[in-house]
Formats: sequence, structure tokens, C-alpha cells
Amino acid sequence: MPADQRVGGHRRSSPPRNRTLVAALAITQTIGYGTLYYAFAVFLVPIAADLHTSTTAVTGAFTASVLTSAVLAVPIGRWLDRHGGRTLMTCGSLLGTVLLVAWSHVGRLWQLYAVQIGVGAASAASLYEAAFAVIIAWHQPQRRSAALLALTVVAGFASTIFLPLTGWLTDQHGWRTALLILAGIHAVTAPLHATTVRHPPPAGPHPATRHRDAGTRAVRAALADRGFWLLTAGFTAHTMAISAYTVLLIAALTTWGHPPSFAATIAGLLGVLSVAGRLVTTGLQRRYRITTITAGVFAIQAAAALLLPAVGASTSGAIVAVVGFGLGFGVATIAKPVILAERYDTRRYATLASVLVAPMALAKAGAPLVAAALHTATGSYTPVLAAIAACCAVAATALGACSRPTAAA
Repeated sequence: MPADQRVGGHRRSSPPRNRTLVAALAITQTIGYGTLYYAFAVFLVPIAADLHTSTTAVTGAFTASVLTSAVLAVPIGRWLDRHGGRTLMTCGSLLGTVLLVAWSHVGRLWQLYAVQIGVGAASAASLYEAAFAVIIAWHQPQRRSAALLALTVVAGFASTIFLPLTGWLTDQHGWRTALLILAGIHAVTAPLHATTVRHPPPAGPHPATRHRDAGTRAVRAALADRGFWLLTAGFTAHTMAISAYTVLLIAALTTWGHPPSFAATIAGLLGVLSVAGRLVTTGLQRRYRITTITAGVFAIQAAAALLLPAVGASTSGAIVAVVGFGLGFGVATIAKPVILAERYDTRRYATLASVLVAPMALAKAGAPLVAAALHTATGSYTPVLAAIAACCAVAATALGACSRPTAAA
């Protein structure tokens, strides 16, 4: 059977059912990221004040959440390949809702850490990587890019929607009540996952053991491919750059004399720009290979990061540099699943994606700490942005060096 007819035991359904699936996942991913991920930034200061601790200590809980997702990436990927996403994503959504309620009741720092570790598990089970595996499984190759684009374009507005919403709720009701309201919103995701993410049908006439053996061989072949590790290095380096840039941008702009309101507005453009970058990337796929496009975008980001310290003191210069970097902000999100699905046997897509994602999650957690340490040591944001540019250059080089082997059957 050709690799594009069945993935991980899933038989792809008709386009109308797939459109319903994509629409539902777009909603759940927007809500999931808005409540489980972006809301933390709004709660950082009030939680620290309420628990009588530092913002650094509270931020550590967020780091624990990201690290938990990294640790669980591979076992969750294997589960998705073997059993599909319905049960896992539904349970992850239920867990996320319960933890948002529990979060509203924390009274000590250790309780916050415990809740955030649980949030990391819920996120790993219900957010992008699980959704991507479902999209890949139920779509023909020619429809994958459009489906992934639709999902990520909608979810790309999670920060745009939920950061101001969470801020308003916190101002009006306090952070604890705000969390309870967000929990009520997040509760919508569980029934959507339960009703739209279908159980994988039987694997067909081939024995299950033969299917598992073929999948195991596919994983081994991919892990023996130099290109897979180039992809891993490239996307990990890019994740380091994105994570550090996100954390330091507002601080850097205010240090260079810009008002905090201007700095926050410019930083807020990153979410909108990420959507624009995804649209451009998907459009260019009709003429160029996705690896070439992604490498080019990463190279532009390297140049923009180097440019920012030189022109960032002026309003127009800061806008130009941030826009240049922001256009690549969401490109990796859509490029990664497309590249993996094109290059490798998609019967084990989720397993391979999880191997690639694990170091990315570690980089996401550690890069802000490294950036902060570098700034403390040098007293300047210029070396930090140079390091970010270097990471983007490494990512561009790695993606550019990847060949495109034919996917295994």
C-alpha cells in the first residue's frame, strides 16, 4: 500500500469531514494556546505578588511546564501513531480544564509548580503536535499544506485574542477569577476533540504485526538519515532564537528609549506577522521547495536580528527590524510537519515529530535563561541579538543543506 493512503492505522476520510475536523482543531488550538500558554505572561506579576515571591521563581514554573512537554513528547508521539488522537486529545483537554481551576486555588509556590507540570502534560497531549499528527493522518499529501495553513492561521491569533482578554479579566475580577473564566472557555475543547477526532479504523488486510514492523523500519530509516538530524539541528536553533527574542524584545526597546506602550505594541505585531509569514510560505510552495523557502526566511531573520541593535533606537528602524524578524515567526510551525510528511513514511509521523520536537522544547525553555545571562554579563542587548542572528543563520544553513528523498512506501 502506498504511504499516502493510510497513516498510523488511519484511513483518510472525505474532504467535507476533513473540513469539519480542521475547523474544530483550529478552535481548540486557539483556545488551548490562549489559556494554557499565553495567559501565564499576564498572571506572572499578580501571582508573584499574591504568593509573596519573585517573578523569577514564578517564571520557573512555566519552565517546568515546557520541560514536561519535552519529556513527554516521544511517548505521546508513539501513542498517536498507534492509537490516534481522539482519546489522548480529549483527556488532555479535560486535564487542562481541571488544572486551570486548580491553578486559581494555588496558595503556595510548590502548588503552582505542580499545576504547571500538569499543564505541560495537558499541552503535550492536546496542542499543536497532537493536532498536526491528526491532520497529517487524515489528509492526502496534496491537501496537507492547506489544512495545516488553515489550522495555524486561526491559532496564530491566540495571543492576539487571549492576551488582552486575560488582561481585561484580571483587571476586572483578579487573576483567580480570571482563571476560572478561562477554564470555562477551555472546557469547550474536550467535546470538540471527542466528537471530531475520529478513532482510527482497522489497519486493513495487513496483519497488525506487519504494520508495526513496517512502522519500526520507517523510524529506523529516518533516524539513520543525515537530513533528519539536520532538520532537528535547524529547527532547534531556530526555536532558541525565537524564544530568546520573544522574551527580550520589549526590554531591549525600552532600554533604547522607547515608551513601554510602543514596545508592547511592536511586540504584539509578532502574532499577526506570524500569520502573514505562514500565508507567504504556503503560497510560495507552489513554485519552490519548502526547505528552500524556510531556509530563506530564517536567513532574513538573521539579518533582521543583526539590524535591530543598529537601528532600534529610532521608531521606523525598530519597526522595520521587528517586521523583518516577525515574518518568520510562525514559519517553522507550518514548515516542520510539511517537511517531515514529504520526506518520511507518514505511518510513524508522530513518533518522528516527537523526536524532533523534544530538543526544540528544551531549547524553548533554556534559551531565555541563556539570553538573560548573556545580557547580565555584557550589560548590552547587542551580543544577545548577535547570538540570536547566529542561531537563525545555523537554522538557515541546516535547512538549506537538506535534500529531499522520496518518502518510503
